[in-house]
Order: sequence, then structure tokens, then C-alpha cells
Amino acid sequence: MTLHLIKLCVGASSIDDLAQWQAEHRAFRVKGKGLRVFHTTLQRPKRESELLNGGSLYWVIKGIVQCRQRLLGFDDGTKDDGSPCCLILLDPAIVAVRPQPRKAFQGWRYLPAAEAPPDLKSGMSGSISAMPERMRRDLAALGLL
Repeated sequence: MTLHLIKLCVGASSIDDLAQWQAEHRAFRVKGKGLRVFHTTLQRPKRESELLNGGSLYWVIKGIVQCRQRLLGFDDGTKDDGSPCCLILLDPAIVAVRPQPRKAFQGWRYLPAAEAPPDLKSGMSGSISAMPERMRRDLAALGLL
């Protein structure tokens, strides 16, 4: 059964902002596997097998679930201050999802597949994906999406 993670994206104001920050600060190349990005967290998820069975990390930006990145794995790491952490390894491709308001919380949470917002299909004229990101976020905050 597939399981996802959900996490607040502190400091980013948009999906583009998240992508730029990851490219500048969290990207690395793996020989034979291409570009990877990571996110550090204190606690390692205990349900790894379910998460790695097609799971994604859903990002809450400015109080709205706006996008996701496919989970590729978990590894042990070290923060800048030398303390141990867990590296959440992510596919660099960021997929916009149907905006969904979400209250603030600390750390990450498990997100059952049935509660995950669907992906926005790109290129469909007249669809939500054709709207500018800010408009989607504002409409979702008003409860109109």
C-alpha cells in the first residue's frame, strides 16, 4: 500500500522558489542515476517500505498543499552543525497538485494515499493547471478550489 509524507515548506513563497532553492542548496549527482535532491529531517520514517512503494513528499507552501516530489529513498546524514539527521532523497521533478488548504504543523506527517490531492494535468486549456500558481493558491485559500 502506498503512503506519502507531507511537510511544510518553510521559507519558500512558490513552487518556483522551492525548485530554485533546491537546485542551489540541495542538489547532487549520483553516478548512473542522474540528479537527486534531498531534504534533511531529524526523525527517520519507520514506514519506509510503504513510502517507497510509489510515495511522494507533498509540500505545503504558504498554507496550501501545492506540489509533490517522488520519494526515492532515505539515508543517514549530518547537518551543518555536525548533528545526525535523516536525508529524504527526492526526485528533482516537482509536480503541481490540486491546491488544498492545510493548517500548520511541525515536522512531517504521514499522508494516506486516499487523502493526497491529485496532480494537475499540464497543457489542458481551461483547467486549473492553466491558471497562474498565485491564482491557484489564492482561490484555494478562499475555499474555491
